[in-house]
Amino acid sequence: MHEPFQGGALTETTFFILLGTYKPNHGYGIMQFIERETDGRLTPGAGTLYGAIRALVKKEWITPCGETENGRGKQYTITPAGRQAVEAEILRLKQLCQTAERITGGKQKC
Repeated sequence: MHEPFQGGALTETTFFILLGTYKPNHGYGIMQFIERETDGRLTPGAGTLYGAIRALVKKEWITPCGETENGRGKQYTITPAGRQAVEAEILRLKQLCQTAERITGGKQKC
């Protein structure tokens, strides 16, 4: 996962993992969150999801914050750096939409 903090786009999976950790959540819960929030359009496999989670922990964008109720899994929460990455991505997406609206004459509103 080579996603620079400034100037680079986050992958959609990374963006949704970060959103899915605004409240403490475990891996399977994050997977369910992504599927629910994208109406099933995005369905990350376990390998992709847990690889991305490990990378985000390493970048310090999310952090383990405890275990699941049954003690069989970790829960994760977004860090201030992760929130900053989400905010930067939202700004980038807004600018992308504004450019597209300007070029297309606003026929497709974002």
